[in-house]
Amino acid sequence: MSTTGEHVGKLTRKDLYSLEKYVEIRADFRSRILEHKKSRQVAVGPHARLYFEDALTIQYQVQEMLRVERIFEPSGIDEELSAYNPLIPDGGNWKATFMLEYADADVRREALRALRGVEDRVYVQVEGSARVFGVADEDLERATEEKTSAVHFLRFDLSPLMIAGVKGGAGVCAGVDHPSYRHEVRIPQAVRASLSNDLAQ
Repeated sequence: MSTTGEHVGKLTRKDLYSLEKYVEIRADFRSRILEHKKSRQVAVGPHARLYFEDALTIQYQVQEMLRVERIFEPSGIDEELSAYNPLIPDGGNWKATFMLEYADADVRREALRALRGVEDRVYVQVEGSARVFGVADEDLERATEEKTSAVHFLRFDLSPLMIAGVKGGAGVCAGVDHPSYRHEVRIPQAVRASLSNDLAQ
């Protein structure tokens, strides 16, 4: 079962645990995922966070969906895989869930209005290269004319030169460049190393 989280490719039914087996190993698997996710996320300022996806994080999401929905028929499993596989990086990009995090509901409501369009202003930057702004929400439109959503899915396409830089140890920054929210951070080494595994040689 290829669940290293470091291979580039899509999940198939062979990569998944059966419902019965998953119930048995779920606690250990969840602990493993939570530990793995620590090196797959970065806070950008006080209210935004990028959660970088890979085969292992997506496998967990699929397994949880199958468990909750009690899906065990091959057609149903294939449907879930078709929905989630596009969230796995393909060797030439990073894919991330971008979340705007405000504890207070009223504050969050106002912020989402002020941050309309922010999903198109999230970027990564490999040292020595230009910013790469994420392509947002290819699966479905999450924003409205009045406000943005608290959750977006982004794809960051990297050039061969950028990939070579990351593989060679170049630093990486992540940022948001929006009139109502401008922050940039240097991605920690542990996260940068994990993201390097998403990229093909």
